Amino acid sequence: MIKLVVKMLANAVVVVGLTMWFGDASFLSALLVALFLGAVAYVLGDMTILPAAGNTAATVGDAALTYLVLWGASSMLGWNISYFDIFVIAFIVGIFEFFFHIWLLQDGIPGRKDNNGHARFPAQR
Repeated sequence: MIKLVVKMLANAVVVVGLTMWFGDASFLSALLVALFLGAVAYVLGDMTILPAAGNTAATVGDAALTYLVLWGASSMLGWNISYFDIFVIAFIVGIFEFFFHIWLLQDGIPGRKDNNGHARFPAQR
């Protein structure tokens, strides 16, 4: 549980801080987007891609997801953030995610029954 809290806090600090700094995002809208992003990235990147494909794929996936979510949020919410600024935020999130994934793989991924670092498919049982 502590790992999920760390991920959500780190995403919130980076995403909220930088979207408010680079553009005209409000604190509440940036926080809601950061919480949504953290939850989706945990399920897709950390619980699915990381055990199946490894740290590099999960890191690239998390950074790409961050870019897409921030691009969509910027368009829908009227934030004045450039594509380059969104890239910078996604890059910083990707750096955090790389090291976060190492931490997850060391002790096991919270919420997964199979924590050996490999995908668990019915044919492999």
